[in-house]
Amino acid sequence: QVQLVESGGGLVQAGGSLRLSCQASGSGFSVATMGWYHQAPGKQRELVARITGGGSTHYADSVKGRFTISRDNVKNTVSLQMNSLKPEDTAVYYCNFHSIWGRDYWGQGTQVTVSA
Repeated sequence: QVQLVESGGGLVQAGGSLRLSCQASGSGFSVATMGWYHQAPGKQRELVARITGGGSTHYADSVKGRFTISRDNVKNTVSLQMNSLKPEDTAVYYCNFHSIWGRDYWGQGTQVTVSA
């Protein structure tokens, strides 16, 4: 069983930075695709960034050049460095673990609020 615990959310002014972290427990982390999603009020959950076990990354167009996803396969963590934050980045951010068997696990979410 995989469990995910996010940390690092908070309130920041536009233009500021935050770093989100996700600690995973359970097996299969090093080969799983890890992702960060966000969900704003009244909207669907959307992919922000993902990183494969081999380190390949993919970003939503809205965050390219501002956000960086990284992982540590020894510590079983995935992080999201968010720079040049905008009010439209305000959302609950969720860590996702996509196993090689196609099963998804989710963290509880962490709130990110960017004030204008």
